[in-house]
Parts: sequence; structure tokens; C-alpha cells
Amino acid sequence: MNDDAQILIARLLSHQTLRRDDKLVKRVLSDEQFRTEVDARLLAVGLKLLDNVYADHVTVALHRNIEPKIFGAKDVWQNNNFGLSRDGVALLVVLWAQIILPKRERQETHQHAEDNQNDMFGTDKPLPRAEDTSIGIAYKALLADFGDKLGKKTRLDMNLGILSKLGFIERRGDVVVEGPLLDLLMDTDLLKERIVNGALADVFKRSPPTIVAVPRSEPPIAVDHAVEEDILPAFEAPPPAPIDDTPAKD
Repeated sequence: MNDDAQILIARLLSHQTLRRDDKLVKRVLSDEQFRTEVDARLLAVGLKLLDNVYADHVTVALHRNIEPKIFGAKDVWQNNNFGLSRDGVALLVVLWAQIILPKRERQETHQHAEDNQNDMFGTDKPLPRAEDTSIGIAYKALLADFGDKLGKKTRLDMNLGILSKLGFIERRGDVVVEGPLLDLLMDTDLLKERIVNGALADVFKRSPPTIVAVPRSEPPIAVDHAVEEDILPAFEAPPPAPIDDTPAKD
């Protein structure tokens, strides 16, 4: 194996994510021959490089055809190898919808988080990285909007701590911001319509919760577009299904 390919794969497996501006990551995203070598080595063990132009990190993922042999090895299908409870998965989906979807919109319109008005020449600029477009959600607003549905303060705090340790989010004082995995492990093309017009439709019809642009000491990086259908995270189960808060009919 090429030394650089070996080092890159070892680092991905050891650190789970690498920044998009990392030297070897930039090379694998721009050097076709190097990418082919890395992909071949990962494929040999059922993995694939997962990147997304809207995210600031890259990671590795399982191929779809290997999924049943990993998550279906036991009698019960392992749809959540992080051990998240139901309200933890629901919180993850809510945070993704509240943080990633607005960020994607800003990136597509080439706006930065601090921009207050449209720039008529904005679309001529390079695609802004997640660091410059991601927003934070005030913890108090999150608790007010979703606390009752997600186990109230105690459960919310516990699940936020778990999601933070797993790399989905980061805490900046009273603000919850995007972590390196939040925009990598969710299939936006699949979930966006179902969430915006379905599970969280009532939330998106109201004024957005208090959001705060939060500068980070280490900017997250941008990655390839939507998650491909034939892969799954190497360290997480399939993306959680959208949460339907519609009251059941009598």
C-alpha cells in the first residue's frame, strides 16, 4: 500500500473524522489516482470514504451490501450501535433539521452566518465552508420548543452530552453548534422533504428559534454533496428516521 494511503486510512479509522483542509484529505479529494487507491483499500474491508461538499470533515462509511452482515448479525437488527435511546435519536434529528438545513440554505445562496442581507454578487463567490455559514441554537430555545417531547431538561441534557461525545454537536456555553458528524451521517436529499413538510412542519412554519452565529477556534471543513445511497457510517447505524410529532387520532 502507498504510505500516504495507509496513513490516511489509519488516521480516519483512529480519529473517526478528518478536516477537509487536512493535507492528505485535500489530496484524496483532488488526486484521482490517489482516490482510486484509497477507495480500493477501503472497499477490501467493506468501507468507503464519505465526504460532502457542505460539511467540513470527511469520514468512512459501510457499503450498503455489508450492512446486513454487520447490523443484522444478531436476532434483533442493530439500528443504533451508539446506544442512543429513542429520545436521543429524536433529538439528533431535531438538531440536524435546525442546524444543517439553514446552513445548507446559506451555503447554496453563498451567505455567511453574519450576513443580514443578500449580496447581488454572492453566487459568484466560492461555496462558503460550514465554519462560515453554520449557526448555533440557544439551549433555552431548544428546551422551550422540544423539552416536553424529548424527556424534559434532565433527559435533554443527558442526550446532548452523549451527542457531543459522539461528535454530532458541540457546546459553546449556552449555544449548541454543529459537530463534525452532523452533516456527514444524514441523507439530506432523503430526509429534508419528510422533515420540513412532515415531522417538523409545524416548527418550520413558525419563526425560527433563537439562533446565534458562533465562531469556532478550529473551523469545520466542507465535504461532498449528499450521502450516497450505497453506504452507511462505519461507526453508526443507518440515519434515524424523521420523528413524527403528529398526535394520534382517536
